[in-house]
Amino acid sequence: MFDQPVFDAHLHIIDHRFPLQPNEGYLPADFPVADYLKQATPLNIQGGAVVSGSFQGFDQAYLLEALKQLGPGYVGVTQIPASTTDEEIIALHNAGVRAVRFNVQRGGSESVKYLERLGLRVYELVKWHVELYVDSRQLPGLSTTLHKLPAVVIDHLGLSRAGFKYLLPLVEKGARVKATGFSRCDFDVLTAMRQITAINAGALLFGTDLPSTRAPRPFAVTDLQMIQNNFPANIAAKICRENALALYRP
Repeated sequence: MFDQPVFDAHLHIIDHRFPLQPNEGYLPADFPVADYLKQATPLNIQGGAVVSGSFQGFDQAYLLEALKQLGPGYVGVTQIPASTTDEEIIALHNAGVRAVRFNVQRGGSESVKYLERLGLRVYELVKWHVELYVDSRQLPGLSTTLHKLPAVVIDHLGLSRAGFKYLLPLVEKGARVKATGFSRCDFDVLTAMRQITAINAGALLFGTDLPSTRAPRPFAVTDLQMIQNNFPANIAAKICRENALALYRP
């Protein structure tokens, strides 16, 4: 058991009782709440953000059920079409949803052509932020829009060494970055995390990325230990809990 409580800022629940759509022919195995908690409990995880994946499209039923089972320490990051009504967004917010995700890397979400309009709308309505699963090499093409959004989170450290230089200026402007999916990145993640925290100690958000669908290797306990062993205790606490609590407001 880890001594310090952890907020898991990026996890997936996959429940085959609800609609799933193949992504490039891929459908993930079942990973219900009970399976997640079995892995999370020994890590002293006491809350988290359930993130909708490409294979879940715009389905909200699975997410609402997962949040109901997990309890008040957990929030949702959903995918919604631009046509979603204000009433529907407010209802999702009241159920614990706190962000809208644009899956640039894999699809399954709304098109990025709606990023500015939808991102500004949900922030004005319920103070949701925007999360992007995107290779950081694509950030220059999105930077004008991203600078207009009040709050932005980039998944999985931006994925690529070649684009990392485009991620750091966004961090300087206040963007957050998820310290998740380490095996998805083609660079040394500890060095990258140190560069990010040197710019803004409030930027990094640890997440397990469980069940690590399509990752070269699944999440390992050593991923969390690496953070806790290589950062001062106050910075590790920010990365593993405090930054996410300030952002997600569970």
